[in-house]
Amino acid sequence: MNKKLSKILTLITGVFGLIGIYYFIRIVMAGDDSIKSDVALQNSILSPFITYSLILLVLVAVVSVVFSLLNLFKNPEILKKTLIGVAFFAVLLVIGYSTASSGAVTNNLGNIIKDGEAGVVSKWVSTLINFSFYLGVIGLVLFLYDFLKSLVK
Repeated sequence: MNKKLSKILTLITGVFGLIGIYYFIRIVMAGDDSIKSDVALQNSILSPFITYSLILLVLVAVVSVVFSLLNLFKNPEILKKTLIGVAFFAVLLVIGYSTASSGAVTNNLGNIIKDGEAGVVSKWVSTLINFSFYLGVIGLVLFLYDFLKSLVK
């Protein structure tokens, strides 16, 4: 990255930081008790800060995803490895879905809980539980393999 672009990015980051400091000072000056008791004060001080934070969060997420994708497309080897990893996770998710139960959700007495009827939501919850279990087992097996491999050396 050239020096001019680095200076511009540093300046932009500094502006974002100064805006954050401004909101922080406003909140500290108002005090906890007055913010808790006055709804109008909450709307005038906290709402803009929350909006600013959400905008920054979305901006950072978009920039991160865009630059990650650009980096993937610039390096075909990394893109290939990433697609293989995504395909592996997709296969694992299909296995988790095929082994998932679509039965009703029950409590410890066997009674169906409120809104726990059998259906799509129950099936997906069970799928993700199975998916997490399979990932945990694979991670444990790979950890033990690496541990035993290091013992042999």
